[in-house]
Amino acid sequence: MVLRTFPRDPAIGNEYDTPAGDPGWFGPDSVTWRVHADFAGMLAGGLSALYLQTLHPRALAGVWDHSDFRHDLLGRLRRTTAFVAGTTFANTDSANRLTARVRAIHARVRGVDEHGTAYAADDPALLTWVHVTEVWSFLEGHWRYGPMPAPAPEADRYFAETARIAEALGARDVPRSASEVSTYLDEIQPVLRFGERSRAVLTVLEGVSLPVPLPGLARGLFLGAGAALLPSWAERLMERSIAQRRAASAAALALKGLAPVLRAALHDGLAARAMRRCGRNPAELAHWPARPPDSIVVNAPIHDTAR
Repeated sequence: MVLRTFPRDPAIGNEYDTPAGDPGWFGPDSVTWRVHADFAGMLAGGLSALYLQTLHPRALAGVWDHSDFRHDLLGRLRRTTAFVAGTTFANTDSANRLTARVRAIHARVRGVDEHGTAYAADDPALLTWVHVTEVWSFLEGHWRYGPMPAPAPEADRYFAETARIAEALGARDVPRSASEVSTYLDEIQPVLRFGERSRAVLTVLEGVSLPVPLPGLARGLFLGAGAALLPSWAERLMERSIAQRRAASAAALALKGLAPVLRAALHDGLAARAMRRCGRNPAELAHWPARPPDSIVVNAPIHDTAR
């Protein structure tokens, strides 16, 4: 089911298997490899990030004006998945080339949003917004559906590590810890809106047809599990009803139960191949890496307790 929905990028060759010993951008001792190795948390987190990204008028305008999301949203999801997988697990040269390709695409995306404000896809502030919504959501997904919760030091390491991706795309002032991410999300809320374009994009998202058995069931499960990750302030802004929240909670419970099955089905996925490229046992991904000697607990867990 999963592999048919999100197949390998046809441009992918052996960059996950060679050259031997190449750690890529993060490597086998990173927190990032462990968070991004878990399919359930990553897919639900990715969908949660899409919900959040509809709230920024200028970021949404780029999607509205320059993508074919109305007719090929699944293709967009696949391309985003391929980018995250490539920058996470592929060899160093492939990650560099993939990022350069995306930067070239961003350089061509320009326009004016529905309120008359100019936007550019390579605007450092917009890149930071997209990045933060993604990594916050991925870590929330791992917390909710993954095999092991992320304690505070691992959360901080994750944000510090993944800042590399955002900065490579041109983002600036990227939050590098759980507390910095929390502050960023608090400070940006006055900019956010849930308007007609937001509703239109979510309507398309909620109707996307997944090429899997019982596609409606799969769509509802993953969308609901993604919505269950939304912070309480976003739920209020999006005017989510009590019924919607209850449905999301039920989907979250269902995905939590299904997650071990997905994990077993994908035991030989890209993360495992990357580990073997580095001469390491993929089973190591089931445990957090050793912490640096000076690692101390400085932040509370990142998950939203106000749901």
